[in-house]
Amino acid sequence: MTAAEQAEGLFQELTGTEPAGRWSSPGRVNLIGEHTDYNDGFVFPFAIDFRTVVALGLRTDGRIRVVSTFDPVPVEVALADLGALFPARRDEIVEWARYPLGIAWALLDGRDAETFTGVDIAIASDVPVGAGLSSSAAIEGATASALNDVWDLGLDRIALAQAGRRAENEAVGAPTGIMDQMASMRGQADAGIFLDCRSFDAQVIELGFAAAGLEVLVIDTRVSHAHSTGGYGERRASCEQGAAIMGVPALRDLSVGDLARAEELMDDVTFRRVRHVVTEDQRVLDAVQTLREQGPRAIGALLDASHVSMRDDFEISVPELDLAVDTARAAGAIGARMTGGGFGGSAIALVEHAQVDAVRAAVEAAFSDAGFTEPNVFTVHPSEGARRDA
Repeated sequence: MTAAEQAEGLFQELTGTEPAGRWSSPGRVNLIGEHTDYNDGFVFPFAIDFRTVVALGLRTDGRIRVVSTFDPVPVEVALADLGALFPARRDEIVEWARYPLGIAWALLDGRDAETFTGVDIAIASDVPVGAGLSSSAAIEGATASALNDVWDLGLDRIALAQAGRRAENEAVGAPTGIMDQMASMRGQADAGIFLDCRSFDAQVIELGFAAAGLEVLVIDTRVSHAHSTGGYGERRASCEQGAAIMGVPALRDLSVGDLARAEELMDDVTFRRVRHVVTEDQRVLDAVQTLREQGPRAIGALLDASHVSMRDDFEISVPELDLAVDTARAAGAIGARMTGGGFGGSAIALVEHAQVDAVRAAVEAAFSDAGFTEPNVFTVHPSEGARRDA
């Protein structure tokens, strides 16, 4: 059963009626540019062909009720009460429901909630949860698109992405940047989104993977992670401390040439966190230029260097991710790196189409030999962003 069929079936179980419409939004893979987004830097993600679907219907009582395949128990609140719930009392709401309810709160903030119609929302998804493929932004994008339409808010995709980030930061409590939401809202087929996270300027860059006979292989380690817990927030705090020490608004304002001075001023851990972000920003710029000038086969070394930086300087990898990357490279991948926030989740490998099965088999064998949980290995393709489907 597809996610669309699941969402519609769930909606019918909840309400006994057909939904008024159906919207969807994709997960994303970040090709390169990790932990640069909340440092006002550069990222280069693409939307993938796995999506979250929202089936929505209207109510007459000013309430919002959400249900999902993640949890059979619906959550219902008055629209007018959302402002009291978020962010102060967010812990009263089960975590999965904070995403759609948080979107409603972010969109209504500053507006008279009592003038808006209530909604029922059913959510289903085929984006793997906890795999670093931004299942959360997919929920946010689908919900925001649906509410933007039925509430006639007239917001553009950037504003909806900003609402998604605010929901994740304040309603959920995860200190993420805006990359995931922008990729999910603005993705296009066969293209990546080269995003300046300070100005929100986004350029659509043709990836050329299909024409070159290349595939992006995702290796989901099945090691779950959660951005709303410790390690992610600690890394962000280190970045903010490093920027303060250097007297700049954000690490985006530093270049590789500034690192020697940074090393003199900082403790070792803070310096290495800073070095990752500064060099990763440069790798994003280099990747975009390399794609334009030399094509996708030339970006492998940048992917490899990105992983080493995340492993050694930012220290967000885990043994399963390192094994996935090392094994994929040894089996013939052009380049490989962990993707997403880290502490679990997925790695990606850029692989010749004819070698996909061999790389997959090598990774599965390596995980088995190491006694790790069997990984979920699959290909993804750059795809369209959030949309109304029915």
